[in-house]
Amino acid sequence: MRSFVFTVLFTLPLLAANDDSFLIRGATVHPVVAAEIQNGAVLVKDGKIVGVGRNLAAPKSIRIIDGKGLHVYPGMIDSATQMGLAEIGSTRESVDTGELGKFDPQLRAEVAINPSSEHIPVTRANGITTVITLPMGAAEGGRGRGVGAGNIIAGQAALVHLDGWTWEEMDVKKSAGMAMHIPTILSPPARFDGQLPPFSFADAKKNYETELRELREFFEDARRYQKAKSANAKGFQRDLKFEAMLPVLEGSEPLVIVANRERAIHDAVQFADQQKVRVVIAEPRELGKMGPELKARNIPAILGPTLALPLHEDDPYDAAYTLPDEFFKAGVKFAFGTFNNEFVRNLPYQAATAVAFGLPYDEALKAITLNPAQIWGVADKLGSIEEGKSADLMLTDGDPLEAKTQVKQLFIKGKTVDLDNKQKRLYEKYLNRP
Repeated sequence: MRSFVFTVLFTLPLLAANDDSFLIRGATVHPVVAAEIQNGAVLVKDGKIVGVGRNLAAPKSIRIIDGKGLHVYPGMIDSATQMGLAEIGSTRESVDTGELGKFDPQLRAEVAINPSSEHIPVTRANGITTVITLPMGAAEGGRGRGVGAGNIIAGQAALVHLDGWTWEEMDVKKSAGMAMHIPTILSPPARFDGQLPPFSFADAKKNYETELRELREFFEDARRYQKAKSANAKGFQRDLKFEAMLPVLEGSEPLVIVANRERAIHDAVQFADQQKVRVVIAEPRELGKMGPELKARNIPAILGPTLALPLHEDDPYDAAYTLPDEFFKAGVKFAFGTFNNEFVRNLPYQAATAVAFGLPYDEALKAITLNPAQIWGVADKLGSIEEGKSADLMLTDGDPLEAKTQVKQLFIKGKTVDLDNKQKRLYEKYLNRP
């Protein structure tokens, strides 16, 4: 009996090791970086893609997945969520996104992620394998910031896989960007607008000038800290806030600046030029004349939901639907972000709506796969089906941008991910109600 138990325990690691090695064959493969491959194959070993093409030889004892009639796409990437940080918005105890203070660059979204969030299995069931999770200040998209309200620098956004027992196992990139709001002059709220407290234009302008001055002073202090640390100055004391700013000042980490309006985008670009830092524009709701400037400076953007109302009351009804095509025609690299938790699963339909209003299909697919991988600096690992990349793959029965398409199997780092989730269980429960 003891020898039997020993044999079982000894073989368990071997069985687990084989779980991330397999060959998908007979499927239509969509690499994103190249034309689709009919009757193609994808070979995965130890969680990495080691072969893509036709008629790939199956190594001895490897698991074979029959893909006949199915399609293989890279796992999708949502570039703006609060995944794992908030569960039920109306229940304060389940929301871990808000902190006091205007400047909190030392805060890391990743360490606050709840790997057991019910939002995670619901999201990955529709083919999303990786997300950027943002501190609240960025994911709000600037709405609700009254006079003197909220963070200016909200903390570090994290790029994570949607699978793992701990946040360490989910990690792709611990600090993918520093979330920030650019100070703006807000218009006074309408008389019955309950989102913002009442304030005058004079109050808004005064607050704008104060925040802009404080932001510049904070960057000046951070640069003084950088110089003092580099010179090993006498009496130097480590400061967590300024320490977190060093990757931004050195150019290895971008500022992710929420800028909804054309003027805010202009201010963000100007600020980045003055501070000589990299920047990603988050949730722009209009482009205006900023296209050439963004393209010239190679500044990417994370676009918000396309199924949204126009920003201004006299805008065309389809202003949000056509915005991605405007960015494409301007030559600005962009990716899509849902900027919430509840509807991250709808990421592919966000891209599909843009296709219906002018955006080329290939560009829409890139905006949820390869483009975000490039923007966040992980294109060598994610975003397409190529040799050497992580085996983040979805096996579908059709085009993932179509609502009728079902994800049949999902793999993250080559590991088969369970597609069961709370919404599916509730659907089946009430479907079979007596």
